[in-house]
Amino acid sequence: MKRSALIWSFSAASAVLLCIPWLLPHAGYVLLFAFLPLLAADRIASETQYRHFWWVHYSCFFFWNAFTTFWVCNANVGGGVFAVVANAFQMSLVWALFRLSKKHLRGVLPYVFLAVLWIAWEHGYFAWAKISWPWMVLGNAFATNVRSIQWYAITGTLGGSLWVWCSNLALFALLTALRSGAWRRWTRSARAAMVLALALLWIALPLGSLGMYLSYEERSERQLTVLVGQPSLTIAEKLETMSQEEQNRRLLAQLEEGLKAGPVDLLIGPETATSDVVLNDIPSSPTWQAYLAFMNAHSVPDFLWGAVTNRHYHTKEPPSYDSFVWEDGWREPHNTAIMLGADGRTELYFKSKLVPATEFTPYPYIFVPFDNWLSGLLGIEPIFQRYSGQEEISLLHLHDGTPLGCGICYESAYGEYCAGYASLGAGFLTIINNDEWWGNTPGPWQHCSFSILRAIETRRDLVRCGNSGISCFINQRGDMVSHTHWRVPASLRGTVNINHEQTFFTRHGDLVGRGCVYATLLLFALLLAGALKLFNRP
Repeated sequence: MKRSALIWSFSAASAVLLCIPWLLPHAGYVLLFAFLPLLAADRIASETQYRHFWWVHYSCFFFWNAFTTFWVCNANVGGGVFAVVANAFQMSLVWALFRLSKKHLRGVLPYVFLAVLWIAWEHGYFAWAKISWPWMVLGNAFATNVRSIQWYAITGTLGGSLWVWCSNLALFALLTALRSGAWRRWTRSARAAMVLALALLWIALPLGSLGMYLSYEERSERQLTVLVGQPSLTIAEKLETMSQEEQNRRLLAQLEEGLKAGPVDLLIGPETATSDVVLNDIPSSPTWQAYLAFMNAHSVPDFLWGAVTNRHYHTKEPPSYDSFVWEDGWREPHNTAIMLGADGRTELYFKSKLVPATEFTPYPYIFVPFDNWLSGLLGIEPIFQRYSGQEEISLLHLHDGTPLGCGICYESAYGEYCAGYASLGAGFLTIINNDEWWGNTPGPWQHCSFSILRAIETRRDLVRCGNSGISCFINQRGDMVSHTHWRVPASLRGTVNINHEQTFFTRHGDLVGRGCVYATLLLFALLLAGALKLFNRP
C-alpha cells in the first residue's frame, strides 16, 4: 500500500474506534487501543518525512467529534458546527505540539508529553476555560462500564483519561518493539516490566474496581422518597403552541399520578419548567402559586423545579453585560433551580456552567455591545442569549434543613464542580435538564451517562429529572436503579439515601488533572531548553 493511503487508512481507523465508546453502550474498553492506528500513522509520517500531517490528525479528530456530537446542531446549527470544528482544532493542536516535541525531546519523553498535555487540556475545560466543551473528555467513555471505574471515587474522570493514554502508549511501545526487533534486545527485566504494566492496565485495574463494586455497601443516614415528573413537552409546545398554564397542568398531572402510590418527601420537575418567575416578586408567578397549591393539596413538603427567571432593574445603566432592555430599565435572566417549601419558603440556585453561545456570550465586553447595537439597528431580538450565573457553588435545602446539590443540565458534565456540592455537605445530588433540544439522538443518553460518573465520584445517590428524559435514579455505585423512556410522559418514584461521607476525590479534587498541568509545564521547559539547544552544549 502506498505511504499516503496507509497513513490515511490508519487515521480513519482511529476515528472509527474513537467514536464507538460514545455511540455504543459498555464499549469504553475500545478506547484503550483506539489511538494505536493514529500513533502508527504518526510514526510512519515521521520516518518518511510525510508533509502536511496536520490534516491527517485533524481529519481524525474532526470526524470523531462530528459523528459523536452531531446532534448539537439540532439545538443550534452554528453552535454545533463551532463545537466540532473548534474542539477538533484543539485536539490537533495538542498533537502538533507532540510532533514538535519529538524534535527536541528524546526517548519516551515526547509520548509522555502527549499524554500529560492532553489531560492538562481536559483539566482546563473542567477548571478554568471560559469556552469549554468537556463532552469528549476521554474518561467519559467509561460511563456505562460501571463495574470497571469504581476508582473514579479516588481519581475522578481524568483518571480514566490517564488509563486511556497509559494503555495506548504501552501497547504502542510493545508493537513498535516487536516490529523493529528491539523486543529481542530487551532485558528480561524490561520485558517483565512491559507485561506487568499491561496486566495492571487490562486485568488488575478492572478486577480491583470490580472488587470495590461488589464490596461497596450503600451508606444511608436516612432515606427520602422522591417523585420525578417528566412532562415530555416538545420544543414547539414549550415555546409556541402550549400556554404556561397548560404546561403546568401536564407536569402536575404526571406528579398526581405518581402520588397515588403514597406520600413523598420531595417532588422534582425539569429544567426551565416555566418562565413567569420575576425575582423581584416571586409569589406573583402563576406557576409558583399553582405549584404551592398542589403541594398543600397533596401534603408534599418540598418541590424542586427549574425556571427561566428574570430580575428587573429600573435604572438608566445596565446592571451587567448580561442584561436586556426591558420597559424603562433592564432585565437580567437566569437559568434557575427553585426549591419551594409548602410554607412558601423559596430558595434559589442560578446555573453557573453555562453553554457557550446558547446560554452566555463569551467575552461580553466585546460582543454584547455589538449585539445590542445590531438588534437596535435592525429592530430584531438580540442574537445571543445571555443568562447570568452565580459566582460560587451553593446548596439547596429541604424544609428540615437537609442539604442537596442541584446541577442544571450542562453542569453535570463537570466532575470537580459537582463534587463541590458534596464537599459543601450535600447529602444527595439532583440534576434537572431539558434534552428535548437534541431530539432522539445519542445526545440525551450520553448526557445521562455523565450523571453516573458524578454518583461514583461523590458516592452520592443521584436523581435526574428531564423534560423528555432520561429521568432516573442512580445509586452510590453508579447503578441506574430505574429510569424512564425517552419522550414518554411519566412519573418515577424512588428512594434516596442521605450520605455525608466524603470520597477522596471530593476532599482533594482533580489531582490527576492538576498533576498533568505541572508535568506539562515541566516538559514545556525541557522543550524550550531543547529548542534553545541548551542540551547540545559540550
